[in-house]
Amino acid sequence: MSLKHQITEDMKSAMRAKDSTRLGTIRLLQAAIKQREVDERIELDDSAVVALIDKLLKQRKDSIAAFEAANRQDLADQEKAEAAVLTAYLPERMSDDEIQQAVQAIVAETGASGPGDMGKVMGAAKTRLAGKADMGLVSAAVKAALSR
Repeated sequence: MSLKHQITEDMKSAMRAKDSTRLGTIRLLQAAIKQREVDERIELDDSAVVALIDKLLKQRKDSIAAFEAANRQDLADQEKAEAAVLTAYLPERMSDDEIQQAVQAIVAETGASGPGDMGKVMGAAKTRLAGKADMGLVSAAVKAALSR
């Protein structure tokens, strides 16, 4: 079953269960998927949907930080609930050790030798690790690997 189909089925079950938070988040996700498909005139595959979910999660994390800084815990809690629903659609994330090993392999393959090669390594890492790992952690691992 494709990820888009799973999201549609989950929306139906959220409607039946009258789970308004889950339903609203899934509708938001479906709207983002549809918007991207219409704008680019393409049909999104599972990897593109995962990338879109990652983008929405990053927006949620930024909003949570802003709301907590502004002392608006009610809005931060709502964003956290939405982030939890979105996280359920992501594949299992790589551990820190797995990220380190993958980055070391990419650095060796690309022949990167210093901080000037950061873009080359991150380009390869994005294609290989997108959706599997938090790209912020990957970036930190690449910086650490290239500064040695």
